[in-house]
Amino acid sequence: MDLHITTLAERPELEPQLWTMSHSWPAYMKEDPAANLFYPIASTEYAEFTLVAVDRAAPGTLVARAFSVPFTLGDDELPDDGWDGVLWRAARTRRRGDSPDAVSALEITIRPDLQGKGLSAVMLAALRAQAGRLGFGELLAPVRPNGKHLRPRTPMAEYAALRRPDGLPVDPWLRVHARAGGVIEKIAPRSMMVGGTLAEWRGWTGLPFDTTGDVEVPGALVPVHCDADHDHAVYVEPNVWVRHRLR
Repeated sequence: MDLHITTLAERPELEPQLWTMSHSWPAYMKEDPAANLFYPIASTEYAEFTLVAVDRAAPGTLVARAFSVPFTLGDDELPDDGWDGVLWRAARTRRRGDSPDAVSALEITIRPDLQGKGLSAVMLAALRAQAGRLGFGELLAPVRPNGKHLRPRTPMAEYAALRRPDGLPVDPWLRVHARAGGVIEKIAPRSMMVGGTLAEWRGWTGLPFDTTGDVEVPGALVPVHCDADHDHAVYVEPNVWVRHRLR
């Protein structure tokens, strides 16, 4: 595939496809309240930080997307609230009119029929390059390891430390970041939080959610805690902070 990657600012006509492109994200992943701070304005406030990719053979059809966001970090450590924390800080930076001093990757999505062809690494390289063009010295990423859902009971710190004989991470997505030059900095123990009633969780997952306790949900990195007496369940997802130095 001859991939052409550019910013949404340069290809604004592709904006509607950002939201209609097929993907493999679980339904509940779209219910994180912090996402409502970003996605409604991603195409207007952050078009330079949004990448769109098309096949040159079909230049009008989106095949991959990547989002990033600028925010103010200062001397603070990378936040324990990871993905959500970046979005809250980006909103605060924008509201105050501050100059951002950091940029974080948020998402790379490849059309499902094209997954497994190495396009994620290409999109990550493009995000790194765009961060550099925008004047940042590094790209941060609260990474969602894509093999972790197979080991939902394993603590994230233990999982992220697993290595192959060649020294690279066992997790495929962490391995892509490592090959690109990323370094694992720390765990973000509460990177994303999704809460809902038991009826909502049944709708999102097709599971009964009728007994108090931890529920293993397809695609979830850790179990979802269900409270049947109080009619709610909460998913607190850990991520892995990766730092990509660009110069």
